Amino acid sequence: MIAPTLTSSRVLDRAELPVDTAQLARFLIGKIVVRKLTEGVVAGRIVETEAYPIGDPAGHAYRGKTPRNQALFLERGHAYVYLAYGSSFMLNVSSEEPGVGAGVLIRAIEPTHGIDIMERRRGTARLRDLARGPGRLCAALSIDRRLDGLDLCQIGALWLGTDAQIAGEIGQGKRIGITRAAESPLRFYVRNNTFVSGPRALNL
Repeated sequence: MIAPTLTSSRVLDRAELPVDTAQLARFLIGKIVVRKLTEGVVAGRIVETEAYPIGDPAGHAYRGKTPRNQALFLERGHAYVYLAYGSSFMLNVSSEEPGVGAGVLIRAIEPTHGIDIMERRRGTARLRDLARGPGRLCAALSIDRRLDGLDLCQIGALWLGTDAQIAGEIGQGKRIGITRAAESPLRFYVRNNTFVSGPRALNL
């Protein structure tokens, strides 16, 4: 996959984002996550997402709005960041109309910019493992609850962009690491991409 040049990338316009969680999860494959840090800019191309649509028992919005999940109920294109298992942050994108709770989990990116910064933050030089999985991704990009609710459709500390590159062949299958609605085919990924998380057998 071709690395983006950030000068040729532009921020995603909210009007481009599908008003449907599964469609948005697929749409985001191949797009770019950009994080501005004091040390510099880090970025990567999205290679794996999971959809948690309206009424999904595995989704954080299933039981309604709370102080923790209120960002999921914002207009599509906002960050919902939560702490999983008390140790790892997860980056999600709100995905429906305002007041409707649903979101897309960004599971993995292919690092393209600021790799040396990611290596320091992750404490490893293994390129493949820098942001392969949602917890590693947030650690590499220094994403935490301070970014919860941020508008990802405007340039700032964290934003979503595109350089119009074709993502490659997109696969679809069941989500990883959940027990409710575990068989729902709501995970999207670039086929045979080494930066996709999970067992290789699930990524063909």
